[in-house]
Amino acid sequence: MERDTDLSNPEKNTKETVVEINKLRKGFGSQEVLNDVSLQLFKGENLVVLGKSGSGKSVLIKCIVRLLMPDEGSIIVLGEDLGALQRKEMAELRKKIGFLFQSGALYDSMNVKQNLEFPLRRIKKAMTQKAMDEKIEEVLENVGLSDALLKMPSQLSGGMKKRISLARTIVVDPLIMLYDEPTTGLDPVTSDEISLLINEVQKKYKTSSIIITHDIECARATADRLLMLQNGIIYKEGGIEEFENSDDQLIKSFFKNDFKKPKN
Repeated sequence: MERDTDLSNPEKNTKETVVEINKLRKGFGSQEVLNDVSLQLFKGENLVVLGKSGSGKSVLIKCIVRLLMPDEGSIIVLGEDLGALQRKEMAELRKKIGFLFQSGALYDSMNVKQNLEFPLRRIKKAMTQKAMDEKIEEVLENVGLSDALLKMPSQLSGGMKKRISLARTIVVDPLIMLYDEPTTGLDPVTSDEISLLINEVQKKYKTSSIIITHDIECARATADRLLMLQNGIIYKEGGIEEFENSDDQLIKSFFKNDFKKPKN
């Protein structure tokens, strides 16, 4: 087994850490999904977490926003220890974290504008309607769907729903983005477009992101750094070239021969 989790690297320690996870364990009944997982997310980076279905990827980010409670270990987000936060404090911290669900999770009974207004009304309570309208126009333009303002979710394609879900996530200016399988169920062209949008969000909004995926193309397009989860542990950490050039049979079988194009 190849394991490269060099968190003691002095160069890394000069970077600002926005998420730090130490010795995280999470199980369901007799099944241990995460086993002693430790990782860091640095300010301004896209960290891709790879792994096959059932490897614990989605459980990991759900623990970061405390949708799931870990069994053991600590999670520190933007300097706050999640284990020490009360419900109201956790709610305030969540306002700084954008979570793009795999399903998109748009409200079917609301049009696009209403879907985007919903988080603004809850989080940016002092914002005027004019400012709200301008912000919605800005994020829709950024995801390439300015003309979808009054459409219902039922009128949107799968790729359009992903874009609107991303717009709804960034409309409140989060500091951290968590993407749960952002390209699942999309055709290759649309998947490439979503990956490009993830990079554009990183640059424009200065976000720090964790991208959960088993899509090698998405990983290649977005990753500044990669982690691979296998059987609930961090199997390998490194850059794209380290994964491409690995002699480890598990990594070679996962990456195959199509992981060759540079990041856009």
